[in-house]
Amino acid sequence: MPRNKDLKRLVRARMSKTGESYTAARAKVIARSTTERTSGAVADVRASASPAAPVDYAAVAGFSDAAIKARTGCTWDRWVFALDHYHADKMSHGEIAALVASKYKIDGWWAQAVTVGYERIKGLRAIGQRRDGTYEANKSRTFNVPVTTLFDAWANARTRRRWLDGRIGKVRTATPAKSMRLDGEDRSIVAVGFMSKGRSKSAVAVQHTKLRDRDTANRLKEYWSERFDALAEVLAS
Repeated sequence: MPRNKDLKRLVRARMSKTGESYTAARAKVIARSTTERTSGAVADVRASASPAAPVDYAAVAGFSDAAIKARTGCTWDRWVFALDHYHADKMSHGEIAALVASKYKIDGWWAQAVTVGYERIKGLRAIGQRRDGTYEANKSRTFNVPVTTLFDAWANARTRRRWLDGRIGKVRTATPAKSMRLDGEDRSIVAVGFMSKGRSKSAVAVQHTKLRDRDTANRLKEYWSERFDALAEVLAS
C-alpha cells in the first residue's frame, strides 16, 4: 500500500479514469513519476515515493520466463512489448488469444498461457481469476511415461476411475495425446492439455474453470495435487 496521500490520490484518480485495477494503476503512476520531471502532483509523488522496482513479469504472469520462452520463443518482456504494440490491453480475452495464435503461430494451450499471463501483467485479472470475474484452479505435473500412456490414463474410463473420483464427470471432447474437456461439479469445466517431453516423459496441465470464488479455486488446487499423486501410483503400477 502507498505510504503517502499524494500517491494514493493519484492512483485512485487513475483508477476512476481508466478502470484499471489498483495494482495496475499504481504501477503506471509510479512508472510515470520516474520518467517525468515536472511540477505539481507528479513531482510530489516522485519526491515522496520510493522508486519503483522493476516489475517481475514472470511472477505476476504465473509462468517462468524459461517455460514461456521454451514453448513460444519469447520471454515475457518481449511478449508485453509485442502485444502492447497492438494495444492488446484494450482487447477481449478471445481477441488476444486469436492474435497470439494467428500472428505468432502459437498453438492453442500456449496461446492461452501467453494471453492469461499478459492479462495478469496488465492488471486485467488476478492470478486465479478470469476476465468474467469467475475463478480457476491450475495444476500441472510431469510423469515418466510417454504422452500416449498419460493420455490413455485419462481417456480410458476404467483406468480413470482408479485415480479420479466421481467429482469429475464425463469427457465432453478429446483430441488424442493433445487435449481433453470434462465436466466438473457445480457446472465447472475441466480443460486438460497434454505435452510430450520426449519418448518416455510427458506432462499434463489442468485448468479447472468457472469456479465461484477464490476459496473454491484454492481447494481445487489441493484436490488436483492429490489426484496427480493417485495418478502417479496408477502409472507406476
